[in-house]
Amino acid sequence: MLQETTQPTHEDRLQRALLSLDGLSVGDALGQLLSTCARSARRVIEQDALPSSYWWHTDDTQMAMSLVEELAALKRVSPDSLAHRFAQRFKADPGRGYGKGARMQLEQIAASESWRESSAAAFSGRGSKGNGSAMRVAPLGAYFADDLDLVLSESTQSSIVTHSHPEGIAGSIAVALAAAQAWQARFLDLDSARQLIWDTVLDRTPPGETLDGIRKARAVPFEMSAENAARILGSGFLVTAPDTVPFALWCALRHLNNYREALISTLEGDGDCDTNCAIMGGIVALFVGREGIPASWLQSREPLLLNFNHPSSLSPEGA
Repeated sequence: MLQETTQPTHEDRLQRALLSLDGLSVGDALGQLLSTCARSARRVIEQDALPSSYWWHTDDTQMAMSLVEELAALKRVSPDSLAHRFAQRFKADPGRGYGKGARMQLEQIAASESWRESSAAAFSGRGSKGNGSAMRVAPLGAYFADDLDLVLSESTQSSIVTHSHPEGIAGSIAVALAAAQAWQARFLDLDSARQLIWDTVLDRTPPGETLDGIRKARAVPFEMSAENAARILGSGFLVTAPDTVPFALWCALRHLNNYREALISTLEGDGDCDTNCAIMGGIVALFVGREGIPASWLQSREPLLLNFNHPSSLSPEGA
């Protein structure tokens, strides 16, 4: 693997995060758009039957944008600051498909209640093990791709604002690690890149249901159909990290070098389509680069409105 010859700057890291955000947001938007006909996605895409107007994105992208803004401003995650960003975006545009639990938490934070209390109180005091922190975290993995210890600690900090259950945190860590290693593996051959990502995620994801599911996912052959893989692994129908992250990672690695095929494959598994595709897209984009995302899809995706709290010329493609 070729190594970077100089230490990446904050601007370099942000560019990586924005690349991942592009992949995440296109996946989110197309996943949402085709969620009612997910298993017919190949036919729709191959027949060029996608609408050309802006494709609406969901809370997956809204929260990922807040996370990128946090990194742009602070170069790290402050849970207090991130909670405020999540709540402000929610207040400004609540109709983005936020789940019931997320809406309750964000309404409480917006009303100046403690995120620590709302996060800990979720699901009768158990905390949320939903897929919400995993769906938004790939850009963070991209930003900290040079330091896996920071990937673990910062993804944990980004998760606990809304998902304090160990499985919610584990899902966030697993996706962030996969994103980080997709960037680091971009010069490797496909098999070596896959092995590096699997090995890192399995080695560093905390023990539990999510890790068990990822271990099972690695054993599922890529020759299997996505529909059958989803039957084995789950594809987000339960909206939990253990039921979502293993399948999304399998889809990302199955077509790590082909964003279009990865998107189709992920949709063919059905389930929580926008979240599955957001997770996949945020990872695969880091391996294929922005040029690997179909240009017409980037143009059709709703523009991303980012507000950086420091002078910067950075903006995502199409914004």
